[in-house]
Amino acid sequence: MARGTQYSQQFKEDAVKYKQEHPELTLPQAAKNFGISESALKNWIKLSKGNEGTVPTHGSGNYASNEAKEIARFQRELRDTKDALEVLKKAISILGK
Repeated sequence: MARGTQYSQQFKEDAVKYKQEHPELTLPQAAKNFGISESALKNWIKLSKGNEGTVPTHGSGNYASNEAKEIARFQRELRDTKDALEVLKKAISILGK
């Protein structure tokens, strides 16, 4: 698995289900059968245990709700505004001298 590769929620849940249905396979064997890393499968299994069998996906555009997406947008906008304010404060202090 290449670093940064994103898999669908369905793919992750299928991989977890496959491992659960084949307890005779070791974790590395099951991961190899799906073409993923052992650590990825291990993480997905861990996540599925805490989320009633589903594996939540995170990343670009994957938000739990529209509200969560809007909050993330507002947080980015606030961060950018604070950065711009800091630049302006430094410019004023330099030009004021």
